[in-house]
Amino acid sequence: MIGTYAAALAVSVASLAIGQAAIALCGRRRWSWLSPAVGLALLCAVCWGTVRLPGEGAVSAIVLLLLSAAAVAYLWSRLEGGGEALRIGAPVAAIALLAASLPFAVEGHFGILGTSFNPDMSQHLLATDRLAAGQGSQLLHQGYPLGPHAIVVALNKGLGIGLVQGFGGLTVAIAVLASLTALAAFADKPALLRIPAALVVGLVYMVASYFAQGAFKETMQALFVLAFALSLRERQLIPAALIAAGSVYTYSFPGLTWLLGTAVIWGAVEWLGGTRVLPAGRLRAVLWAVALFVLLVAPEIPRMIDFHSFETFDPHGPGLGNLFGQISPFEALGIWPSGDFRLAPGDGAVPALGYYLGAAFGTILLVYGAVLCWRRRETALLSGLAAAALAYAAARLGGTPYTAAKAVEIAAPLATVVIVLPLLRRPVAWLYLLAAAGCSLLALANAPVGPTSYSPALAELRSALGEGPTLVLAPRQLLEDEHGTPYISWELRGGRVCIEASDEAGGRRPAGVRFVVAEAESRRPPFAGFRLDRVAPPYILWRRTGPVHGKSRCPLIAVRQARQGTP
Repeated sequence: MIGTYAAALAVSVASLAIGQAAIALCGRRRWSWLSPAVGLALLCAVCWGTVRLPGEGAVSAIVLLLLSAAAVAYLWSRLEGGGEALRIGAPVAAIALLAASLPFAVEGHFGILGTSFNPDMSQHLLATDRLAAGQGSQLLHQGYPLGPHAIVVALNKGLGIGLVQGFGGLTVAIAVLASLTALAAFADKPALLRIPAALVVGLVYMVASYFAQGAFKETMQALFVLAFALSLRERQLIPAALIAAGSVYTYSFPGLTWLLGTAVIWGAVEWLGGTRVLPAGRLRAVLWAVALFVLLVAPEIPRMIDFHSFETFDPHGPGLGNLFGQISPFEALGIWPSGDFRLAPGDGAVPALGYYLGAAFGTILLVYGAVLCWRRRETALLSGLAAAALAYAAARLGGTPYTAAKAVEIAAPLATVVIVLPLLRRPVAWLYLLAAAGCSLLALANAPVGPTSYSPALAELRSALGEGPTLVLAPRQLLEDEHGTPYISWELRGGRVCIEASDEAGGRRPAGVRFVVAEAESRRPPFAGFRLDRVAPPYILWRRTGPVHGKSRCPLIAVRQARQGTP
């Protein structure tokens, strides 16, 4: 628990301080709610730029500490409105933290988020472990964006916490920072209105559902897309460029789909609705922003090219991922009364009619809100929503259900802002906020929480086991309280694997089993006729000494290959 919250606090404080200092360097002395997203984007870029230097992440941790301290010192006598920002942001951050803690409270322990929903965290943990050790990994060689992983390495080294706690803290911090960023749209509203509005935008149903899977990349990208549109709304082009750079280090070149689309649509609308003449000062600002973005992402361009061949982009590949089929785009509207976003209407406890009524209500509000936003010249928000709609259409028509679902999640905060912002002082907004908040809390409460620790040793044993059959003896607490069965099945995917509680194994040799994997508590064989094959702390691999007799009842674990599916 302490490690997760320490990591969340470190990421949040560093993002706020560094982001606000960057905005202040652009000439804005007053507090900006764009700072959470700007700071998180810079954390991704800085950590990735330093994580592979000697020291196994120590340089990244030191650089972040120095940057944060320098940012606080720079802002100390320059920042205006800091007290007011604290008064406005503190309740939002506190409630967002409580909401993000709901999965851990319901499960009764901290650990790997989303273990039985989505196994992708296994590959993220393995890549981060090897990154910290200065070793290569499959994701590294494929050009996969590893900015968030580099932040976790810095947290691991700087705070002395585990990788599981690092990813948990980062994921929680994203929920807090997203809710704070939403205040850029609502900060001038009364507290009774802005607090629930910011929280629902930051943790809208689809974002909460991806949080429940431990899908930190997608929630970060949703935050960056929202913040980019809010930056254009405030005519803050340099912060927008910094956010775009963070998107590249989090989501590689696909992340620019939403941002470039938003910028192009917004620029066209502004040009057609104005004098059609770009002032010299604005042109210089655009050129400076573009130049800064290119400078920041230039080191990543070769990896972006390599990432183009990543398997997720193959529309003929295993496109469902962990889904059961295409999900409804209406889930982006925030009212979807299911603890599992993958389920079709009516498959849960709520009748299908409840889903349809929620979708209809959200659609009416979205259309009405879009009309009101157009009248109020909220062109940046509408441009972002239009770009998100086009990205979803492209993913639905030319991609896979896996990528289309991510497009729905990324669009959700923008859709929520367009619904809530123009209607916030009307009673219908309260009805929407209550319904949307209830759905988000339902998704968070349904989140599975897996093991509290992680070692790459179990995954590394997979090559030695081949097709097995293999018996895994695991602690009962891991299997019953920490979703250990799906976790172990995924780590040892590809062969025949049986999983039993270690206190039930007994002394009789299991039929048809060639290997036994047990925790390294004793060097005595768990059964007669087995010899020590390999020690891979915290595990020991035992191999049968003679021929394998009998028929194994272990199922074939043929799970899809790992896909950290950036669409």
